[in-house]
Amino acid sequence: MFHFSGFNMMFPDGGRSFHATYKCFSVSMLPGNERSDVEKGGKIIMPPSALDALTRLNVEYPMLFKLTNNKKSRASHAGVLEFVADEGKCYLPYWMMDNLLLEEGDIISIESVSLPVATFSKFQPHSTDFLDITNPKAVLENALRNFACLTKGDVIAIKYNKKVYELCVLETRPGNAVSIIECDMNVEFEAPVGYKDHHEAQPEAQMDQGASGSDAAAGGAVMEEVVETFKGSGVRLDGKKKKENQMEMPVMKKVLPRGVPDYEFQFGVIRFDRSIKPISDRVNEQTADDAEAGSDAGSFHGTGFSMKKSRK
Repeated sequence: MFHFSGFNMMFPDGGRSFHATYKCFSVSMLPGNERSDVEKGGKIIMPPSALDALTRLNVEYPMLFKLTNNKKSRASHAGVLEFVADEGKCYLPYWMMDNLLLEEGDIISIESVSLPVATFSKFQPHSTDFLDITNPKAVLENALRNFACLTKGDVIAIKYNKKVYELCVLETRPGNAVSIIECDMNVEFEAPVGYKDHHEAQPEAQMDQGASGSDAAAGGAVMEEVVETFKGSGVRLDGKKKKENQMEMPVMKKVLPRGVPDYEFQFGVIRFDRSIKPISDRVNEQTADDAEAGSDAGSFHGTGFSMKKSRK
């Protein structure tokens, strides 16, 4: 260290790491046009003085940094996208600030680090909506191109089809923090939060069906669905009054028989119940009963009219 006119100047030794503290803000606070590309990845924006200091140091490339919130004892890792921030400030993606429990204007410590190249990582989606993606590995691989490193325990956010998906980094190898730049990394997925397997959900469904089946058996009745025709009134477009035969139309009700479900159903087994009569037989029996009941009623009597007038 040398002393010149009251200024202290330290010439950096080879291999010395970069260390600085800044006020951190979210990308939405960055002056200028909206930078949605920063929110999609895991890189930060630092001031130009940081670039000047890094060029004087023997820092390994790519430049990776450890971000620490000393108040909350939270740490993460990130790369750098640009050096265009105002002096004394740095801008982070919102999901990264959420991981570090940072608020707008909080102090963050940034230190340059060297991380091993990733060989394996495991993710767990925070929503079952992630299963709706046709090829989740391809989507994740495309999204990780905007990231420089991964930290175990972080919750990263990726955007696909105008929707944001959050994934927790459960495991990284060979270390708790790894670099994913130009690497061959194997990716695995854990079941999403709130996901239930088919075999786990089946016993619960059987219990619910058993309870509803006992209630139906206690009632001793088969549920029926009643469908009613339109009961409203209509108006002619030509303004004329409707005819008398159109004024009062009977409301027809149709009863649809419903079968009782088999609550003892087993997956992969099909059973045929021969004791149930087809609906066509039921209709025939009903018409026969109606015919016997209305045997005294006479047949239709009336006169007919021809639409074609006879020539005289």
